[in-house]
Amino acid sequence: MEPDLFTAAAEERQEKEPSSSPLAVRMRPRTLDEVVGQQHLLKPGSPLRRLVGEASGPAGPSSVLLWGPPGTGKTTLAYVVSKATDARFVELSAITAGVKEVRAVIDGARRASGGYGKETVLFLDEIHRFSKAQQDSLLPAVENRWVTLIAATTENPYFSVISPLLSRSLLLTLEPLTDDDIRGLIRRALSDERGLGDAVALPEETENHLLRIAGGDARRALTALEAAAGAALDKGEPEIGLTTLEETVDRAAVKYDRDGDQHYDVASALIKSIRGSDVDAALHYLARMIEAGEDPRFIARRLMISASEDIGLADPTALQTAVAAAQAVAMIGFPEAALTLSHATIALALAPKSNAATTAIGAALEDVRKGLAGPVPAHLRDSHYKGATKLGHGQGYVYPHDLAEGIAAQQYAPDALKDREYYEPTRHGAEARYADAVEWTRKNLGRKRS
Repeated sequence: MEPDLFTAAAEERQEKEPSSSPLAVRMRPRTLDEVVGQQHLLKPGSPLRRLVGEASGPAGPSSVLLWGPPGTGKTTLAYVVSKATDARFVELSAITAGVKEVRAVIDGARRASGGYGKETVLFLDEIHRFSKAQQDSLLPAVENRWVTLIAATTENPYFSVISPLLSRSLLLTLEPLTDDDIRGLIRRALSDERGLGDAVALPEETENHLLRIAGGDARRALTALEAAAGAALDKGEPEIGLTTLEETVDRAAVKYDRDGDQHYDVASALIKSIRGSDVDAALHYLARMIEAGEDPRFIARRLMISASEDIGLADPTALQTAVAAAQAVAMIGFPEAALTLSHATIALALAPKSNAATTAIGAALEDVRKGLAGPVPAHLRDSHYKGATKLGHGQGYVYPHDLAEGIAAQQYAPDALKDREYYEPTRHGAEARYADAVEWTRKNLGRKRS
């Protein structure tokens, strides 16, 4: 039996009995104009609008790759394309489907096209989970336009999708939905007859908590809204109270305003707990920020700053860990990003601490701002241009690599700063070896302590 038979039956049932479908399904956009977010893909004349025939010009490839985090509308866009083009919509997941299922859909698409002129949109979710051989099986259908393939992935397609398929596809990058995007969707679901039809109200306090729960995921927001609305109506309540939402989704509302004092207070407490090496307190504040729906990129940025400000060369790998965490967070988003942030927070909290890098640049900047600069010593100036020799630039410079010790005892700083020492390393962790190194180099440079 072909998978599209199940899809067709489900769509027919939804049209006859809309209330039997989940709210997220009932509120699924029917046109591109109803799509929430992704405005960069929906501009007039965009490739997506050409694909559905809403704009002039060539439609382009018959294969589309949608790359973005969960809940940003990948399935929705595929469904809208099928509706706009009056095509059969068949959905497969690479987690459960294999080559056999793909071939069955392709065979069905060829029969539908040849038998009654009906085109097919094949939506393949999680395509990155398909092996190379499985992805190869899609190529004939794409090349011959037997189906319009819309494949979705949360992984970078340049690493997870085979080159022949990638080169034949229109790659569209979906951005995380903003709070305003989710808020608009929630309010539409409350008032629309396909949704809750004004059966219940949603106070601002409850709406804000619902936005935090959603974490940028439209599907999660509508699922939670539907459950809470049902609970409120069962109680005979005219609105969804905060307590009802908390009970329904089993998530307490965290007192945390991303634009207010709590945002800065909790972020400050996280960094100070890391600085103080209290890993448990740091994890507590991290959890509060995650639970309140804080932007994971903001947290990652704070960790990168902490790695240099409070750890520095006491553990040179701390910054590498923080940067890697920030890159991972940008790629995966919540909820999985919580694991990465926890990893980095623990590593930074338990690392040996040093603020020597912070105080060093602070002291150097202070001198510069006081006007302590002076001209660059003549032997260090650029000597590669015509006339530099006449000016004496570069003369007397000693090339350190020509010396056995690899260090030349010559003046590098301007005269006003020649004996200034900014970097004062601690003997914490790995910085102990830097302390030995700086002592040795200063001695061999012939420097006097200020």
